[in-house]
Amino acid sequence: MLNTSKGAWRLLFGTLVLSLLAACSPLKALNSLTPDSTFIKTRDIAYGSDPRQKLDVYQPRQAVPGAPVVVFFYGGSWNSGSRNDYDFVGEALASRGMVAVLADYRLYPQVRYPAFLEDAARAVAWTHEHIGEFGADPRRLYLMGHSSGAYNAAMLALDSRLLGQVGLTPQIIKGWIGLAGPYDFLPIRNPEVRPVFFYPDSPPDSQPINHVSRGAPPALLIASDDDSLVNPQRNTGGLASKLRAAGVPVQEFYFSRTGHATLVAALSRPLRGLAPVLDRVSGFVESTPTQ
Repeated sequence: MLNTSKGAWRLLFGTLVLSLLAACSPLKALNSLTPDSTFIKTRDIAYGSDPRQKLDVYQPRQAVPGAPVVVFFYGGSWNSGSRNDYDFVGEALASRGMVAVLADYRLYPQVRYPAFLEDAARAVAWTHEHIGEFGADPRRLYLMGHSSGAYNAAMLALDSRLLGQVGLTPQIIKGWIGLAGPYDFLPIRNPEVRPVFFYPDSPPDSQPINHVSRGAPPALLIASDDDSLVNPQRNTGGLASKLRAAGVPVQEFYFSRTGHATLVAALSRPLRGLAPVLDRVSGFVESTPTQ
């Protein structure tokens, strides 16, 4: 009989899933392989009047009293994306006892910087006010994002003006998590991103790295060594160094078996063997002081 280890089976299954992802819409494929037995989903909650200003809430099916809440922002270069593509993220967080909020926000060309950040702030304000109705503790509020969504999370955590516009401060955030985020990207090289930030007149205060200050919320920064879209050394490494220099607690991890897109895909059940992204996220949330 062939003696195949559990790790080898996981690797084989992951290879098959990656083949499936290459053959069709990757996010839809991951969602189709995501079980719905771990969460209860409340859809299409409006946090503003625009059709894009809506969010979904994922609660653990087995209620966790005083659960933490994680607001997740997806990537897409600020010109594409939908919360409907990220069921696998909501499931991942709910499966670890967290309440997840996945928010849409307005995109280019409808808006430019900083309007999508204003939407993100309004989604956080809604969460802070209403998440107790879903069994979570608003005093245990975290932000999380991937790629341009990680930028959104970083700006809310670091630039106090954004939450200030909705009557809040970054001190309501217990911590924030960035996956493959762009935090220091001027001058802008990506032609799709240039008009979002008014290139060539992109404002320096659009960069998260320029808002680091003592007292900012703790951060968990994760990137892929082989990220060809967002340079991990300049962005994740540079921001981590500046946070540490300011005395801000920061954890920093790099994974070798993922790329820019598969880093967030590693949250899904089929691809968790690629990197322990979910373990790092849940460990960060569980270890962050609640007071």
